[in-house]
Amino acid sequence: MKHLLLALATGLLLALGWPTYGFPVLLFVAFIPLLYVAQQLRTTHSLKYKGWRLFGLSYLAFFIWNFITTNWLQYADMFGASFAILVNSLLMAFIILIYQAVAKRTTTNKSLCFLITLWICFEKLHLGWEFSWPWLNLGNAFSEYPKWVQWYELTGTFGGTLWIWLVNVILFKALITFFETSEHRVLKRATIQTLAIICIPIAGSIVRYYTYTPESNTIEAVVLQPNIDPYSEKYNATNEEVGVLLEKLATEKTTQETNLLVTPETVLAEGYGVDLPRFNSSKEFFQAKAFVYNYPNLNYLLGFQFYQKHTREADILPTSNQYNEHLWVDFYNSAALINSDKTPLIYHKSKLVVGVENFPYQSILKPIIGDAMLDLGGTVAMKTTQTERSAFLLKNTNYKVAPVICYESVYGEYVTGYIRNGANVLAIMTNDAWWGNTQGHKQHLSLARLRAIETRRAIARSANTGISAFISPKGELLQTLAYDTQGSLKADIPVNTNLTFYVKAGDYIARISMFLALGIFFITFFRKEKK
Repeated sequence: MKHLLLALATGLLLALGWPTYGFPVLLFVAFIPLLYVAQQLRTTHSLKYKGWRLFGLSYLAFFIWNFITTNWLQYADMFGASFAILVNSLLMAFIILIYQAVAKRTTTNKSLCFLITLWICFEKLHLGWEFSWPWLNLGNAFSEYPKWVQWYELTGTFGGTLWIWLVNVILFKALITFFETSEHRVLKRATIQTLAIICIPIAGSIVRYYTYTPESNTIEAVVLQPNIDPYSEKYNATNEEVGVLLEKLATEKTTQETNLLVTPETVLAEGYGVDLPRFNSSKEFFQAKAFVYNYPNLNYLLGFQFYQKHTREADILPTSNQYNEHLWVDFYNSAALINSDKTPLIYHKSKLVVGVENFPYQSILKPIIGDAMLDLGGTVAMKTTQTERSAFLLKNTNYKVAPVICYESVYGEYVTGYIRNGANVLAIMTNDAWWGNTQGHKQHLSLARLRAIETRRAIARSANTGISAFISPKGELLQTLAYDTQGSLKADIPVNTNLTFYVKAGDYIARISMFLALGIFFITFFRKEKK
């Protein structure tokens, strides 16, 4: 029973420390109960099935965390929510089992170092593999406290993950030593170390927060929030009707000085969408051009669903959707920048939502579950991507905008690719309406604040039903438009040109962790003992 309560404590502490409602200080102690359970099972020889016990207790702890923080996924699709919660909890439980196997064979310090680096490797995996789900990466926990993590411009969110684990490990080691020796000075020393590790970065971050000033140049930007219900309105309205609504909202705030106008993702998605090869002659293109004509400095960034048909097998891509024996269709979740130039600039979303836009490991899973994973709500078809991150040059300026589409804004190093390609401001185009008025859209906005700090770029965020916002390079919410509200926002936002260390170096903490984890693992299991 004691072990069960400790596992429950870990799960609840992790959940209660999570944004947007939680207090992240709880995460600095959240893993201690579960680590204590692992240590007890490792050193108690009379118990049977210790591996299964640890797995079950770990799974329970992580299931509680996953369920409480991400159960809003069920509003899009119950199968998708169940899959994400159950599988992610399973992967986290396996990390504890691997740590336990190493801890049985090496010293406490080495095994805990292995656990920290292994967890960071797991988070890095979640940024890159086909079942990518980095929503619960630990460094995201400080998104509602940007004054604490201004140093993310140096480390990215992996710095936050390392921070959380270091404190947990120091306190856990101190408690174990205290239980063995009853020496109170152990706890005093650990308390001083913990306070230093927590408070020094926060103090330095607060100084950085109040002393940092962006570059002096600005652009005038407007973001739109059409508030279209995707379940009942979006795919029934014509693109022309939606375009008229967008222009109505834009007219409320757009001026002759406005440089950037941003809409949500796939706001124009009638039927299959817009035929990509014929876009330059489409009614959607000419409707947008007619609006831009009235504003010579305006760059209109629109969210489209594009499609492209193929009848030759030579043109088929792995992401092409087959409709019959002779027809394949590529679908794109795209952003198009339209201004006074003849040719629009187009970017195709490349970090896809698992199950909705991407079918992971198709050759293995499709024979087993069919198309079940492509039914999580929204535009249920495989999407085609592009390799490079596009940064669009804004007409009549020397600055570029990054068209960051929805889920892409969760990926730190991925977003730095836009900056390295010259982006001076981030435009996040999203549709969070699938989850209803839950924590989902609140967390998604909150995570965007970390991208601003990491890159020191202002963000213009347009969300279909909200929350649309302007975010400063320090992660401050400058303006917001409430959820389930139709309207627009306007602001002068800074355009920075400097590159942060994190933009240049990327997820270097994760790469170092991979080498350390592999080194400790191979030394533990394959090094011959000295005679």
